[in-house]
Amino acid sequence: MTTMESLIGLVNRIQRACTMLGDYGGGADGALPTLWEALPSVAVVGGQSSGKSSVLESVVGRDFLPRGSGRVTLRSIGIVTRRPLVLQLHKTEEGKPEYAEFLHLPKRIFTDFSLVRKEIQDETDRLTGKTKQISPVPIHLSIYSPFGHWRWFGWPVVARLTNLGNLQWMKFMAAAKVVDLASACTVEGWRRRQLLAMAGVVNLTLIDLPGLTKVAVEGQPDNIVQDIENMVRSYVEKNIIEPEPNINGLDTYHTCRSALVTITVFPFSFMPNCIILAITPANQDIATSDAIKLAREVDPTGERTFGVLTKLDLMDKGTHALDVLEGKAYKLQHPWVGIVNRSQADINKNVDMIIARRKEKEYFANSLDYSHLASKMGSEYLAKLLSKHLESVIRARIPSITSLINKTIDELESEMDNLGRPIAVDAGAQLYTILELCRAFDKIFKEHLDGGRPGGDRIYGVFDHQLPAALRKLPFDRHLSLQNVKKVVSEADGYQPHLIAPEQGYRRLIESSLNYFRGPAEASVDAVHFVLKDLVRKSIGETQELKRFPSLQAELAAACYQALERFREDSRKTAIRLVDMEASYLTVDFFRKLPQDIEKTGNPSTITADRYSEGHFRRIASNVSSYIVMVSEMLKNTLPKATVHCQVREAKRSLLNHFYTQIGRKEGKQLYQLLDEDPALMERRVQCAKRLELYKNARDEIEAVSWAR
Repeated sequence: MTTMESLIGLVNRIQRACTMLGDYGGGADGALPTLWEALPSVAVVGGQSSGKSSVLESVVGRDFLPRGSGRVTLRSIGIVTRRPLVLQLHKTEEGKPEYAEFLHLPKRIFTDFSLVRKEIQDETDRLTGKTKQISPVPIHLSIYSPFGHWRWFGWPVVARLTNLGNLQWMKFMAAAKVVDLASACTVEGWRRRQLLAMAGVVNLTLIDLPGLTKVAVEGQPDNIVQDIENMVRSYVEKNIIEPEPNINGLDTYHTCRSALVTITVFPFSFMPNCIILAITPANQDIATSDAIKLAREVDPTGERTFGVLTKLDLMDKGTHALDVLEGKAYKLQHPWVGIVNRSQADINKNVDMIIARRKEKEYFANSLDYSHLASKMGSEYLAKLLSKHLESVIRARIPSITSLINKTIDELESEMDNLGRPIAVDAGAQLYTILELCRAFDKIFKEHLDGGRPGGDRIYGVFDHQLPAALRKLPFDRHLSLQNVKKVVSEADGYQPHLIAPEQGYRRLIESSLNYFRGPAEASVDAVHFVLKDLVRKSIGETQELKRFPSLQAELAAACYQALERFREDSRKTAIRLVDMEASYLTVDFFRKLPQDIEKTGNPSTITADRYSEGHFRRIASNVSSYIVMVSEMLKNTLPKATVHCQVREAKRSLLNHFYTQIGRKEGKQLYQLLDEDPALMERRVQCAKRLELYKNARDEIEAVSWAR
């Protein structure tokens, strides 16, 4: 069966890994998934000068938090908290030394807690400067202390503890199992040696947050009040994604297995995941408490709020706070706990925290108002209460956390696959990478042309719609009008009119008509060219591997466009050649039918008489028009073939051939420049890798722990 220590220690280790790898929770759209917000924690919430940080010191049993100026003024009283302090208490084995350790200074151990205070202040100033600004980036502090260990104190402390005689000292030392009684059996011996007193911590993680305030003090921006509240809310409102049961049994979900537990992953909902330690001074009206007001908003049922009442000893004589402590004035699901912190005079005199604990116990035990609650009052009771509750919350949340971790690992690994691996420094490997990226692009481009992806059908649309429509719009009606035909034929005859058929007039009319086909032919070539360019652009955008390399994208696009320009020029020449071929050699069979028609009339003199009539010229226009229609039908078939052969076929076969030749001639530095990634993408890969490492470490930590189910 897993102990409380292993469960809280598990969350402690994961929290430390979160901070080390940059996971502080929160984030906007597109931000990386956060594990921090899925971990149960205890957030200490209270107004400035409510005594919340003093409560932390009482729980730890050490004076280690920064304070304001040494002068006792209204402004200086209170603890300066400008960054969240994640305080992790670790109970170690008896006999081991007590020490503190910061996450940002992993190799340094602090045994002098005055230096801990200084380091907290220095680390806060490192991010916020010497101003009164705040920062959401937490400071991680771990304190390792054996529960029930013996701490050394000088004689002045002994004198304040008790007035025991020599015999009583001997009994005390015997109970304490001190072996060397010879040198410690008298009060004078203790003066020379020092006294050992009880101290220690329980396993617990607390987050000390900046105190809520209503007014910005001198040196703070006007929005500091809202900024502090937003930061506090980001902690107390944090949620864990909780799987919902599949009530209807209609859907099937995958199963996450580990050495600890098997979980079926159902649809997710959000569950509150932060225990709120609401600190309120007893000499203040509970209705005006900043902590209670905030807790009521985020936890209206009071299920995750622990109320702590401080400064009970500072209440006016004849008044008490029993209505609050007994849950009558403001009821919570958990009992209220009263705390008596050190007074400012005690702080100025450096009264030890152990002495303060003893005085706190004596206060509740001897109080006429609170003696019946003494066993459930004080900082030691609060620490044990929170530790036990935190352990139960962690135990309940572990399945959901495991499910979330497995799901997020899959998502991050998928994103890492899309982002790709870091680029090798070897020139040969870089060349291979570029060629592989080009092949990936070429594959997608061909899929567009062959129908595997949309876009290739637009080329068929050019041939099936645009080209026929352009041919139909050619101005043959105007060109073959009676007036123009008469003009062309007359000019072709010159000084001697034609004898039978105006062959020169026919040729001039046909050749000038065929020239109109050049426009649609070139337009078809251009239309296919623009479709191919657009498919290149789309293919580059759809090649996921290329997204990392904007320089290579630009170089590849330029090379493709150059190749397509060459293909277009070849295709244009071929298309124009097809039109010119029709003008170079007319289809004789079509015109040989004309004399036969004359012979069938049986009256040549009639034909000769009509040679210069309107009917004659209309017949010429009709014959030329019929021939042009025949040629148009042929070009509708041959122009697409020429265009596909010269542009589409070549784009599929040799779009990147010239680019490959150029790449092969580049040196290592030039290749590296092509593989110069987008800085934002490089940063995203680094962050994804860190976050993936975090989640995998968390999974390993959870699988290494077993607990009773």
